[in-house]
Amino acid sequence: MQTRKKYIFLTFLASWLLLFFFGGDQLRHFAFFSGRKAKARRNWPHWTDRSLLKNFADPDELQRDGDLSLLSPRERRAAWLSVSKSSRCRMETCFDFSRCEKHGFKVFTYPQERGQPISESYGKILSSIERSRYHTANPEEACLFILSIDTLDRDHLSGQYVRNVDEKIRSFPLWNGGRNHLIFNLYSGTWPNYTGDLGFDIGQAILAKASFDTESFRPGFDVSIPLFSKDHPQRGGERGWLYQDSVPPKKKYLLVFKGKRYLTGIGSGTRNALHHIHNGKDIISLTTCKHGKDWEKHKDTRCDKDNVDYEKFDYQELLHNSTFCIVPRGRRLGSFRFLEALQAACIPVLLSDGWELPFAEAIDWGKAAVVGSERLLLQIPSAVRCMHPERVLAFQQQTQFLWDAYFSSVDKIVHTTLEIIKDRLSPHRSRSRFLWNALPGGLLVLPDFSTHPGEFPFYYLQHGSSPSKKFTAFIRAVSPAGSLSQPILRLIQAVSGSQYCAQILVLWSCEKPPPPIGKWPQTSVPLTIIQGRRKLSDRFFPFEAIQTDAVLSLDEHTSLSTSEVDFAFVVWRSFPERIVGFPTQSHFWDPEQGRWGYTSKWTNELSIVLTAAAFYHRYYHSLFTEYLPAGLRELVDGLAACEDILMNVLVAAVTKLPPIKVTQRKQQKEVVAQQAQCRDGAAGTRPPGQRSPSAPHSAPAKMKGTARSGRFSQRQDCLNQLADWFGYMPLVSSQLRLDPVLFKDQVSVLRKKYPRLEKP
Repeated sequence: MQTRKKYIFLTFLASWLLLFFFGGDQLRHFAFFSGRKAKARRNWPHWTDRSLLKNFADPDELQRDGDLSLLSPRERRAAWLSVSKSSRCRMETCFDFSRCEKHGFKVFTYPQERGQPISESYGKILSSIERSRYHTANPEEACLFILSIDTLDRDHLSGQYVRNVDEKIRSFPLWNGGRNHLIFNLYSGTWPNYTGDLGFDIGQAILAKASFDTESFRPGFDVSIPLFSKDHPQRGGERGWLYQDSVPPKKKYLLVFKGKRYLTGIGSGTRNALHHIHNGKDIISLTTCKHGKDWEKHKDTRCDKDNVDYEKFDYQELLHNSTFCIVPRGRRLGSFRFLEALQAACIPVLLSDGWELPFAEAIDWGKAAVVGSERLLLQIPSAVRCMHPERVLAFQQQTQFLWDAYFSSVDKIVHTTLEIIKDRLSPHRSRSRFLWNALPGGLLVLPDFSTHPGEFPFYYLQHGSSPSKKFTAFIRAVSPAGSLSQPILRLIQAVSGSQYCAQILVLWSCEKPPPPIGKWPQTSVPLTIIQGRRKLSDRFFPFEAIQTDAVLSLDEHTSLSTSEVDFAFVVWRSFPERIVGFPTQSHFWDPEQGRWGYTSKWTNELSIVLTAAAFYHRYYHSLFTEYLPAGLRELVDGLAACEDILMNVLVAAVTKLPPIKVTQRKQQKEVVAQQAQCRDGAAGTRPPGQRSPSAPHSAPAKMKGTARSGRFSQRQDCLNQLADWFGYMPLVSSQLRLDPVLFKDQVSVLRKKYPRLEKP
């Protein structure tokens, strides 16, 4: 019995030893992974799981927790390229930053050779660059170079195909292997494969290309642009179709498509399958194979019926009356209907696998488009039906913003391309994705002014902040101050009495030096004299001395009381993105003359607040000087009384809102001030266009009438030239005037905050 127990014990011990030696490693791994799984279960659900946890912030805005699995395929590929030692270009390896250090971001376009053909679209691109503030005629100053050779259409079967491009570009002394060059392209490849081959070696040039595929796209170096037609407007462009207060609660169609069906070749698979989702009710999917020369040779059994159904619906009507628009790939990845859907506020449903979306480096397409998969076409109807109406409306609004900000004209497409490249040169001073994807858009938010949204007048409400509680009075003076009875000295005293005034700046625009400091009135706020260049555009120069958010722009002959200033500033703080002021004018369309008219009559309609007495944000000084091209500022300096129209047009173009008129004690008429004597014994600079509540008594009536008529004519010319430059009329009319509470009411003055406004 003892021997038997001994053998059992030895057998049991041997079994444990064998298990330990041959299975111990597996047991340890089992325990390790069991622990990890248990830990994972304890940590579930993950904090970025939007389907399980209520979302209060976009995951992209939150800091990643270091899990590489959260990176998208594109981000992983971009990270791999950033450390790759291959020949694929990046800004750090194929771009010469030193060319941009001395003169900044300047763009040079090659001079066009005689007899060299240029397509209409490429001519618009070159014109957009030459009209931009970045253009330079001196190649020594250039940071970026644009070829004069038309490279838009690289389909060798096209009539606009330019041959021997390789030989031509190699002969250019500035080519340098393509370094610091930007090449535009809309069509690449040809039948039957439509590859991305351009037919010439781009070298180290940046490629701005439509229908870019993600495999050949070089992140952070190339730029994907939209495909646009030759009829796309040069500037301005039509506005989107989604108007304020005009959104129907439910459109007639949920999902639509009307277009060509390719029977063979690349792109035929997706379009051939679209008929499967057509239900003839709220989903309309119409195709036709009646296109091309040999369509009848290849037609299938569906062609005849499809062609009949195709003619029953109007394409524009479908765009207007549908919530979602299918945008499938064609022969190439991009198509014209992408921009057509954006303009129509028809949310694009993209079925183009591998397409690098236009300007995806800056634009968040997840807020404006539905990106589907060609292989999962049948799931699209159920996916769009599940979208909540509030989210649908947000998508529609974003399509209108993106269309107007970046795609409605060739100018905007080209300028967006240039701004994206410029941001790469100074990453520390570049626009955030928030600035690119929020009103008014990246083109109108200058990173040289600030990269923080709180510094701009557009984002106070979104960030729960407000502008500063003080303002800077900025007075333009063109005549010497001799005594305290002169209007400028009375104006200084009235403005300095405001409880909100932080400082007074006087822009001295006379050749004769300003009076000594002892002749200026004593004020409770700092008074600074700035020597100007005697140009009308100087009044909107971003002087460093302006330290407050609010600027009160004044002419020396303006007459205001302290109460008027106080009330206007309080109003402006509620509308910091607008111009708020006193004297107003309006514009109108004259059908007989076929041009825009300008009137200074006292009516309920207004669209211009004269900067002779107006509040606005100091950012508009930077926008006026740095955003507008030099040609517009020269126009202002050449036409008297044009600078305030340009400022109003600029602010309206940015905000899409009218200015605001506030209460004033008495009507102020625009008159021609007596020409200032800036030099001893000689007339000074040309009349700068002062405004005054009353005409100078020394000027003869006939002379005043002639001068007023001349100024009126110049203002109309200015207005029409600005409308032509912008491509449309940005000014917005309004009938709003803001008065203090109890203004002109028959109550005790003790109950009124601004009783002096009612005194004659």
